[in-house]
Amino acid sequence: MMSDYANDNALVSPEWAKQHLSDPAVRFVEVDVDTAAYEQSHLPGAVGWNWTSQLSDGLRRDITSREDLSALLSTSGIGPDTHVVLYGDNNNWFACWAYWQLKLHGLENVSILNGGRRYWLDNGLPVTTDVPSYPPTGIELPAADFKLRAFRDDIIPRLGQSGFTLVDVRSPAEYSGEVIAPPGMTETAQRGGHIPGAQSIPWGQAVREDGTFKSADDLRTLYAGKGVTPDKDVVAYCRIGERSSLSWFVLRELLGYPNVRNYDGSWTEWGSMVNMPIEK
Repeated sequence: MMSDYANDNALVSPEWAKQHLSDPAVRFVEVDVDTAAYEQSHLPGAVGWNWTSQLSDGLRRDITSREDLSALLSTSGIGPDTHVVLYGDNNNWFACWAYWQLKLHGLENVSILNGGRRYWLDNGLPVTTDVPSYPPTGIELPAADFKLRAFRDDIIPRLGQSGFTLVDVRSPAEYSGEVIAPPGMTETAQRGGHIPGAQSIPWGQAVREDGTFKSADDLRTLYAGKGVTPDKDVVAYCRIGERSSLSWFVLRELLGYPNVRNYDGSWTEWGSMVNMPIEK
């Protein structure tokens, strides 16, 4: 466990993970942007989740349902007492998105593997191509509590109010409206720009070159420098909610900000709505 952050269970170190690869009480789960990466190699015993088909509802353009998420956990051999450790590529983007979804449903014993897939591979730690199979657990998640999730109707009446701040975690080019979506990304919006008043703090500023998270002191300095402080009601957003899940994780789990929500409708929703205010 890593104790220099607010929640000492939120992150596990690669060293801890290596020691617990065969621990039946721990389940490692890989969630990648590149959905083919898991097949190439993964931690021994880890299961792979596909964010496009298993963690999202493509018809409703929403996160996955309670029933489908319960079934996914069950077939992954995850029960109520299992310690779930999530990791993935791109500095844990979608691992943090999966973490956020599990937290919406009240799962407490969940962690992120610091450094993710990149650090693990760069340091020659054990990998395999074997796909494990676990007996189903029959776990049933409770209905989601959306206190950690923001909706557009939560944001609109708060624009410009003191004590409320938005964090746009996209690239500076997306924030300025120069581009609407990163190259190759299919979900996009009608207009470019950002939500009025949002602070530009790209998600990548929270991690080091090796993919691990920066120290708590460095992270506090990063966000406080833009006026994003623990006394504020904070909402993070990006394009579809995955990059902002990482920033949400940093603010809430690593720094202990008490009021942080992830707006997963993000720019794909806001930038496509009629008569909505934007800035460039």
